[in-house]
Amino acid sequence: MRPRRLPLILPLALLPALIGCGTDAGPPPPPPLDKAAMAAVIDKPGVGRERLARAVDALFAAPETSETRALLVLTDGRIVAERYGPGYHENTRFVSWSMAKTVTAVMIGMLVSDGRLRVDESVPVPAWQRPGDPRGEITLRQLLQMRSGLRHTEAEAAPYLTDTARMLFLDGRDDMAAYAEAQPLEAEPGGKWEYSSATTVILSDLAARTLTDSGDPSERRRVVQDYLRTRIFEPLGMKSMIPEFDAAGTLIGGSLIHGTARDWARFGEFLRNKGAVKGAQLLPPAWIEFMTAPSPRNPGYGAHTWLNRAQAEDGHIEWPGAPTSTFSMNGHLGQYVTVSPEQGVTVVRLGKTDEGKHEPVRAAVARIIQLFPKEGAK
Repeated sequence: MRPRRLPLILPLALLPALIGCGTDAGPPPPPPLDKAAMAAVIDKPGVGRERLARAVDALFAAPETSETRALLVLTDGRIVAERYGPGYHENTRFVSWSMAKTVTAVMIGMLVSDGRLRVDESVPVPAWQRPGDPRGEITLRQLLQMRSGLRHTEAEAAPYLTDTARMLFLDGRDDMAAYAEAQPLEAEPGGKWEYSSATTVILSDLAARTLTDSGDPSERRRVVQDYLRTRIFEPLGMKSMIPEFDAAGTLIGGSLIHGTARDWARFGEFLRNKGAVKGAQLLPPAWIEFMTAPSPRNPGYGAHTWLNRAQAEDGHIEWPGAPTSTFSMNGHLGQYVTVSPEQGVTVVRLGKTDEGKHEPVRAAVARIIQLFPKEGAK
């Protein structure tokens, strides 16, 4: 018997499947960016414009990075990307939250540079000067590195149980320094790292008492405000800055300084340039190096500045994939000024992201930083 022949139509029908098996079409191309996303990036940003625009857009479009309200990317002091969420713009003042801590540390550094304070001497807090009070051994260095040993609860499931909330909004609000300085030791000074907004208020009080002998709240407020304005804000061109003070005239230096995204970027650039602006050295480079060097009890924290190293508490890295030398000012609800000195990059991200959900935001900012080459490779 002769074998039956397959109808000609069968191999023709199989031809598309056979062709598909021999080629790899790859993933589909990403959808085109809208005009607003591309308009946020200058024509020649130093890296692929569309890649940068997509990395910026991710912080506004992805649900896990919401709500981003402002984003700036600078390379070598030049703004290469700038974008704002609905209702916000370049003249909007954004609250610092804990980014203010780094500003306070710079103010303290200037007082040290002026010879008015010493880093390794015990701080002259009147409440600690009674004979036998072990708090009298706490040094300025220990306060700056968040290892004073003072009892403190920064965060808790119920916010009203935290010392931060009590100091800012409840029984400590009228005299925050008195509340912070009244806390007993829970560890030997220098022996334990514990993040503490109260610590920064103690530094703010110390600045006021260094600048004036007056206990009058209006005078304390005036001298600190003038010092910040004349020594930091005006020289850096930060014209929008508004610091807040409590009823006792103490700068709320751990939480409440307001400024535009561009002015926060100017401060980040000041840190990147090691205390210099337009060729003028306003603060010794050694102080910025101190602020951005690992502290003894937490390699992921310097002096009121976060570092891109493993955190002592859980080992996480703040900016995954960015250089180890990257550092940042971090604030409640996802406020960040992130600086990569090796790449000459400063990124400002301001917005409102619930606590415990910041990791995707930091990862998205880190992806922006990774787009830029190191200085020697440019």
